[in-house]
Amino acid sequence: MPQLASWAERQASKPAAIFPDTGVVVSYGALQARARQAAHWLLGLGLQPGDGIAVLLDNRPEFLELAEAARLAGLYFTPLSIHLRPHEVAYVLNDSGAKLLVASPELEGLAAALVAEGALGDRPRYAVGAGIAGYASYEAAVSAEDAARPLPERPLGREFLYSSGTTGLPKGIRRPMLPYEQRDAPMWDMTWKSLYGFDENVVYLSPAPLYHAAPFGYVSRTIQEGGTVVILRKFDAAQCLAMIERYRITHSQWVPTMFVRLLALPEEVRHRHDLSSHRCAIHAAAPCPVPVKRAMIEWWGPILKEYYAGSEGIGTTVIDSETWLRKPRSVGKPVNGVTIHITGEDGRELPPGETGTIRFEGGPRFAYHNAPEKTAACYDERGWATLGDLGWLDEDGYLFLSDRRADLILSGGVNIYPAEIEAVLAQHPAVGEVAVVGVPHAEMGEQVHAVIVPRADVAPAELDAWCRERLSGVKRPKSYEFVEELPRSEAGKLLRRILKERYLPAAG
Repeated sequence: MPQLASWAERQASKPAAIFPDTGVVVSYGALQARARQAAHWLLGLGLQPGDGIAVLLDNRPEFLELAEAARLAGLYFTPLSIHLRPHEVAYVLNDSGAKLLVASPELEGLAAALVAEGALGDRPRYAVGAGIAGYASYEAAVSAEDAARPLPERPLGREFLYSSGTTGLPKGIRRPMLPYEQRDAPMWDMTWKSLYGFDENVVYLSPAPLYHAAPFGYVSRTIQEGGTVVILRKFDAAQCLAMIERYRITHSQWVPTMFVRLLALPEEVRHRHDLSSHRCAIHAAAPCPVPVKRAMIEWWGPILKEYYAGSEGIGTTVIDSETWLRKPRSVGKPVNGVTIHITGEDGRELPPGETGTIRFEGGPRFAYHNAPEKTAACYDERGWATLGDLGWLDEDGYLFLSDRRADLILSGGVNIYPAEIEAVLAQHPAVGEVAVVGVPHAEMGEQVHAVIVPRADVAPAELDAWCRERLSGVKRPKSYEFVEELPRSEAGKLLRRILKERYLPAAG
């Protein structure tokens, strides 16, 4: 597989990354040179093969150069969510064993809190750009290095990612490095190229934070394939459409919340730009309401491709637009030779149509870092792995998601799946977004509570009538709440635990 150095030789002046918000364009030649300088700097600090570094950075060029520098220096690279709290950053730093931290001045508040609370210990700390009080200058350290000096032949460093922590503290997934002798071998299964049509002509739009696994992964892959990435500082619906036209974007990646906000733009804005170059819109991270996805396909054409997977890498399913229109709500069939099984509480495999735990057979094994008990809980005695999600297969083998097991509502001894209720409410024209959770109930244990982000004025009685026609009595929400927004992770995943913490005492 061609690496950055190969592309830097072949197309040194071609943009590897464009940052429209700041006007910065980073060529392949410049990215390679800066990465080599940063690699020499890291080596000069005495970091050994297999050591790690952590970064607390917004979407900026240093993110890319440090990721490549870690690869060249044989180090693990851990991006930190900029939404973590100081104690969570301290947990990841300690759990990962990261030897130093590089932070951005845009995150000065969090960076200063880490120092004030002693979360960094005695780790060296550096700040990019204009700098941060109490942090050494990254620019001064790196610019002094000679990019032309040879680098040692170390194993190839790689990402060391942590889960988003939607159900607790983040969990680390650390995979082995490739030996130097295998430096031209792919670090991931290459069937993704044919699934999405990636090559050196791709212009990829990334409107999401780079510290999240999916944006970081596809940005890295685009650069490794010799394409160009267009990286926004943050998601803005109208700006995204303008960027597709301006840079002739061919590929992009989204979460359903972004689709909702794109569709909410005024008609004149939605149809102002030429989107004809756009041929693949990848989306994942959370279930997409049927009306939303259907509207996006009607607008952009059948270019949407949805996948279901996790950072654990145990298996992936993919579905294209044409198939999805025949099987709404499905997330497709497994790829890469993996088989899906649906199992019940007793581990028995369930027939099509029955909901149970989704398990993958035949995928690569993984382990959570420093958490053997959590790793063991993901595997059954047959070696089938799960992410903890529930779903069902139809007669044709297509997967449909239900919920995470932790999200189930138990009311009067009956298992209730929030996703089913959310799918019904999402089809109401006045509902923009919806989340369903269980609230404490003295007699039933829990009862169904719906939290709504309205698109237009609507009364609970109207929603109740809507559900009465479409859901059985036990599944109908017993209470409604209207809010301006739902708590979501930076990846667009609904944070039900936040809902329960924030809303359930009041709702009860």
